[in-house]
Amino acid sequence: MAKLPKQYQFLDVSDYGRSPGHWIADSLKNTRLTPIHVTTLFIVSGIMAIVCMLYSYNAAAALFLILKSILDAADGELARIKCTPSYTGRYYDSIADIILNFLFLLTFWYITDSSIILMLFAFIGIQLQGTVYNYYYVILRNTVKGDATSRVFEDTAPTAMEGEKQRTVNIFYRIYDILYIVFDKTIYFLDKDANNSKPFPKWFMTLISVFGLGFQLLFMAIMLLLDLEKYVIPFFIGYSILILVFIGIRRFVLK
Repeated sequence: MAKLPKQYQFLDVSDYGRSPGHWIADSLKNTRLTPIHVTTLFIVSGIMAIVCMLYSYNAAAALFLILKSILDAADGELARIKCTPSYTGRYYDSIADIILNFLFLLTFWYITDSSIILMLFAFIGIQLQGTVYNYYYVILRNTVKGDATSRVFEDTAPTAMEGEKQRTVNIFYRIYDILYIVFDKTIYFLDKDANNSKPFPKWFMTLISVFGLGFQLLFMAIMLLLDLEKYVIPFFIGYSILILVFIGIRRFVLK
């Protein structure tokens, strides 16, 4: 099930896991497995990728990174197929993503004997990249009445949906807020008026989709397959320059 009405759908280069993810979700629709179970499986896949990297099983690590990306798509697909969206699942997914991103880069730092300072810069860069992508994507979804599980401004705990407890939503929201608030506020500060613009054109959304987590994981996987893992941390630092380019396009071309 699509997050956007058909007329606003665009080529998302980070969303290659959507089709296999939908197949997995469709296979699970009549089982007791929930989207949160699938999110837990992608955490396991991410941990397996880290273990494989530590033991230099680069091909296996790449496979688990791609599997993680597919399962990351499958949990949301299962929620839509079963008509069981939840804020708990949405925050659980995001919390797992940021922790795994940090651990992935920490592992690349360890296996390449890089600088821990550069690793931290790469982590900040990768999170800001993802925040740019999510910021504009969520604005578009809300503007055109697409999937509304994610909010443009996550400044208060939302009201629990049917089937989830408000206390659980509150706890997960607080954790999410602690982990993401700096990145969210930074991108909002750089483009405060984005929420007031017309629906973004498809070409622009395709451009910023190179900041999506799926594309980031794909790059890591390719570098592992090519035994070029030492370039992962420098790449994400340099890649962050495009943040200002994309925000500039939105502010001065799509204003």
